[in-house]
Amino acid sequence: MKKFFHSFAFKIIMLSIAVIAVCVLYLTYKTYGNWAFALDLRGRKLLAFVFVGIAATFSTISFQTMTQNHFLTPNILGLDSLYVFIQTLLFFFLGGQQLLGNETIGTFLLNVLLMVAVSIVLSRFLLKRGNNDLFLLLMIGIILGTFFNSISTFLQVVMDPNEYDLLQGKLFASFGNVNSQYLLIAGTLISLLAGFLWVKSHALDVLHLGSDQATSLGINVPRFQFVLLTVISGLIGLSTALVGPVTFLGFIVANMSYQLMGTYKHRELFVGGSLLSILLLVLGQFLVEQVFQLNTTLSIVIEFGGGLYFVGKIISERKQHV
Repeated sequence: MKKFFHSFAFKIIMLSIAVIAVCVLYLTYKTYGNWAFALDLRGRKLLAFVFVGIAATFSTISFQTMTQNHFLTPNILGLDSLYVFIQTLLFFFLGGQQLLGNETIGTFLLNVLLMVAVSIVLSRFLLKRGNNDLFLLLMIGIILGTFFNSISTFLQVVMDPNEYDLLQGKLFASFGNVNSQYLLIAGTLISLLAGFLWVKSHALDVLHLGSDQATSLGINVPRFQFVLLTVISGLIGLSTALVGPVTFLGFIVANMSYQLMGTYKHRELFVGGSLLSILLLVLGQFLVEQVFQLNTTLSIVIEFGGGLYFVGKIISERKQHV
């Protein structure tokens, strides 16, 4: 019996019960009899939580396996900064009123394709020229992220104040105004990309042992790394274009999954991490709406909590090596 309480099945059952309970609470609390309206509005948000949670979990765990570092997240490649840069350019040259009034599926997919395309070109060029030096790619990603942020800040400073105000609303992660059409497309693409990582989970288990060991066991590591970066960029691009940047979510969920699951098997980590991610997002949004009365946003809560968790993990790791 004691062995069962520490088993994967027991942990997943308990997480599933917690997720279902929080989701039911979120959907039904204070509906005041307006069931149809509440379920439509909150149900759309709930689907966004599910898709974003899955995307953050699968992408971050796969990225940390590839880099052999539990402190890094895919956002180090500068995808968040690129999203801010693209939105700033569009608002600066085309105008916020026109963009917000004429948002289409094509605009949504264009944002995703631009982020993924830059990541693929960068990955292909640097991995090929740098003899598959993954950390050179990460350093260039940091530099490009700083570059995009600098240009974005400059354009925002000289932008019309009204346009700037509209832009800020676009740059903060928002689950409240998710377009149903975007949600369907993003959910389908996220499911396909996550399904690919699920199929390749055994190869990720091998890659977890290190590049040399993975090569000796028959994996073409350079090609596999490039494919992983493409899929990870797609997941982050879709998630960011859907709700906006949520930088620390993946870091929190991935590291909590390692501690809770106590395994290197990626399928178990993917399932446990996805449930944890959905639980944290739904619970966080419930607190934002019902406790804080919308005086803050979920993204701010995640960034604040993630920052504290990041600092705490660094201190904890340092104590272990002293």
